[in-house]
Amino acid sequence: MKERETFGSRMGFILVSAGCAIGLGNVWRFPYITGQYGGAAFILIYLIFLAILGIPIMVMEFSVGRGSRKSVAASFKELEAPGAVYHHYSKLAMAGNYILMMFYTMVCGWMINYFVKMLSGKMNGLTPDEVGGAFGEMLGNWKELAFWMVVSVVIAFAICSLGLNNGVERITKIMMTCLLLLMVVMAVRAVTLPGAGEGLKFYLVPNFKEMFANFGNVAYAALGQSFFTLSIGIGSMAIFGSYLSKDRSITGEAISITALDTFVAVMAGLIIIPSCFAFGIDPGAGPGLVFVTLPNIFNQMPAGQLWGSLFFLFMSFAAMTTVIAVFENILSFAMDLLGWSRGKAVIVNLIAIILLSMPCVLGFNVWSGVMPFGEGSGIMDLEDFIVSNNLLPLGSMVYLTFCTRRYGWGWDNFIKEADAGEGMNFPNIRGYVTYILPLIVLGVYLKGYWDFFKGFGLSPILGEAIALCILAVFAFFIFYRKKDPAKL
Repeated sequence: MKERETFGSRMGFILVSAGCAIGLGNVWRFPYITGQYGGAAFILIYLIFLAILGIPIMVMEFSVGRGSRKSVAASFKELEAPGAVYHHYSKLAMAGNYILMMFYTMVCGWMINYFVKMLSGKMNGLTPDEVGGAFGEMLGNWKELAFWMVVSVVIAFAICSLGLNNGVERITKIMMTCLLLLMVVMAVRAVTLPGAGEGLKFYLVPNFKEMFANFGNVAYAALGQSFFTLSIGIGSMAIFGSYLSKDRSITGEAISITALDTFVAVMAGLIIIPSCFAFGIDPGAGPGLVFVTLPNIFNQMPAGQLWGSLFFLFMSFAAMTTVIAVFENILSFAMDLLGWSRGKAVIVNLIAIILLSMPCVLGFNVWSGVMPFGEGSGIMDLEDFIVSNNLLPLGSMVYLTFCTRRYGWGWDNFIKEADAGEGMNFPNIRGYVTYILPLIVLGVYLKGYWDFFKGFGLSPILGEAIALCILAVFAFFIFYRKKDPAKL
C-alpha cells in the first residue's frame, strides 16, 4: 500500500488549511455584513461565536482526517464502530465538494477577469453607471464567463497535479504570503485616505446601543458568518488532517488557522470600510460592493488603477487558494476509493469540473429563465443553497455526533487523536459539544432555511417543514445502528 503523503512543514499545513478557509466569504461578505450590522460591535460577537462554534468542529474534522489517514470518502468507514452507518454521509460530503466547485470556480474566474481588466486599464474613466453596466455585461456573456472559469480550473488543477508538497503546499504558501502582504499594504493605503477616520471609528469602536437595538439580527448574522467562514462540514478540512503528522496536537493548530482566517477578514474590512467612508459610499451596500462600488472608488482614487489591480489580485488569491484546497480533496476521492494515480485523477476531474460548472455559467445568460426558487433566483442560488444551507450545517452535525457518540467514533478516541503530540489539549467541554453545540448548529440550519425561503418570497413555514424532513432523514442515519454480527 502506498504511504500517504504528509505536509513538509507545520507552516505548510496551517497556510494550506487557512487558504481553504479563507475565501470570498472573508473578503467579500464579511466587510459588507459588518457594515450592515454596526461595525465593531458585530465583530466582537462574531469572534465569540467563532471560538465557541467554529473551532471545536474544526478540531473534530481535522481529528477524523488524521485518525483515519483518509479523505471524507473513506474516513467514517475507517473509524466508525461496528454497525454504525456514518459512512453513508461520505457520499453527500463528496457531492458537496463537487457542487461547491460548480459555482465557486466561476466566481474565482470573475476575480481573475477583474484583475486583468483593472491591470489593463479597461476600468479607467468609467462612470458609476458604466461600471455597473460592465458587471452586467460580463454576466450576460457566457463565453467570457466560461473562459475565465476554465482558466481558474486549469490553474488550480495544474498546481494540484504537482503533488501535495511541490504543488499544493509550495504554491499555496506563496499565494498566502502574497495575499497577506497585499492586504497589509492596501489597508495602510485605505486608512490614510482623507476622510477615512470616520470609517475607522465605525469599524473599530463598538456601538453597543445600536447593537442591542437590533441584537437578534446582529447575533444571527455573526453566528452565521462564524459558522460558514471555516468551510467545515463537507470534509474539505479533514483531507489536510489526513496529511498531518502526529507531532502537534490539533487544537492549537485549529486556533492558528482560525486566527489567520479572522485576520484576513478584519483586514479586508480595514481596506473596504474606510475607503467607503472616504468617498461617501454605503459600506453595507451588499454583494455589489466588490464589483460595482469598489471599482468606482478606485476610479476616484489617486493611482486607482494600481490599487484596483492589487485589490483584485488578492481577491483572486483568496478564491484560488480555496479552489486548490477543494480540488485536492476531490482528487483524494479518486485516489482513496479507486486507487487512481494523481495524474489520472487530475485529467478526469478537470474535464468533469468544467462540464459541471457550465450550468452555473449559463444560468446568468442562456439559461437565465431557469429559476428554481421563483423570480430572482438562479442556478447558482440552487447550488449554493444545497451546500451552504444543507450540507455544511448538517455535515457539522455529523462530525459532532461522530466524535461524541460511542456508536460513532466516540469521545475517548476523538480526544486521544486531538491531543496527540505537543501543544494545546482540547478543553474538557464534553457536555457542551455533546448536547449544546448540536442545538446551536440546529438553530443555524433552521434559521438559514427560514431566511432563504423568505428572501425569495416563498413561505418560511414551508421552508421549515422541508428542513425538518431532511433533518429527520439525517437523524435516522446518525442514530440508527445495525446489529453487531459478532454479538448475534
